[in-house]
Amino acid sequence: MLGTGPFAVPTLRRLAAAQHEIVCVATRPPRGRRAEKPPMQAAAEELGISVWQPETVNDEAAVAELRRLQPELVVVCDYGEILKPEVLAVAPLGAINLHGSLLPKYRGAAPVQWAVLNGDAETGNTVFQITPGLDAGPILGSDRIAIDPDETAGQLEARLAQRGGELVLSVIEQLVAGNARPIQQDRSQASKAPRLQKEHGQIDWSRPAVSINNQVRGLDPWPRAYTDWQRAAANPLRLIIHRARVVETPDAGVVPTDPGTILEAGPRLLAAAGDGVLELLTVQPAGKRAMTAAELLRGYPLAVGQQLGSRSDRPAAPGSVWG
Repeated sequence: MLGTGPFAVPTLRRLAAAQHEIVCVATRPPRGRRAEKPPMQAAAEELGISVWQPETVNDEAAVAELRRLQPELVVVCDYGEILKPEVLAVAPLGAINLHGSLLPKYRGAAPVQWAVLNGDAETGNTVFQITPGLDAGPILGSDRIAIDPDETAGQLEARLAQRGGELVLSVIEQLVAGNARPIQQDRSQASKAPRLQKEHGQIDWSRPAVSINNQVRGLDPWPRAYTDWQRAAANPLRLIIHRARVVETPDAGVVPTDPGTILEAGPRLLAAAGDGVLELLTVQPAGKRAMTAAELLRGYPLAVGQQLGSRSDRPAAPGSVWG
């Protein structure tokens, strides 16, 4: 099994519990002087499974080691490297991947996050046969679930991870029995889920309140949504938004004021969006701990009429991080 991050751990545990012989767990090696042990390494060591950490699984030496191990199947999840054809050809049953979306939707590194960012009502897991294209191989199994309206990407990813092991186990049983039924993906329905960057966190207050709330949820736990509080007699202060919610307004969400304007600063903290109003529930001032809006307002003099956002905020243009 090839996996590095926490999304793969429940699948490893489920396969081990099913008494499959896991000949080796390959993880990406830790990076940096203070790098922590990858979650899959810790889980494999706990289960007494051999751990292998090649710099790349695609070079000649790594492919030779895979051949020496003689796996019947390679299971991949949250590994962090695209596999070359030589790797895919090592096992008689090939290589399968557990992916946190309903493919062909959200191919790429951050499928769970983009489902929440885009306000999707449902998502799921897909197990597919790995081919040279990015997340483009034939589908072997899928599992659909609803997204809770208040769920963060971190919470959703944890739920999907727990369900993923059972789906992988089901697909393996079909492969072994010879009755798997691969379904080719419809390329016309494919969409991308690129890796998140810190700049995705900057809130553009000209966007609808619902979209900004999805941004807060989708970027939890990383990289987090943030905005700047424009203070009259001091430099702007970065505010990281951990939790928010859309406030229903009697006039269908239209607020006759500039986006980002603080509308209420006690007991609630409300700000105008391009369409609607957002209540900020949990906020973290730069360099401080996360706190409730009430705690924030006791320590920081935010006031009605002040502005949130960059001084140069403009509506998002085509080609921006939000498209």
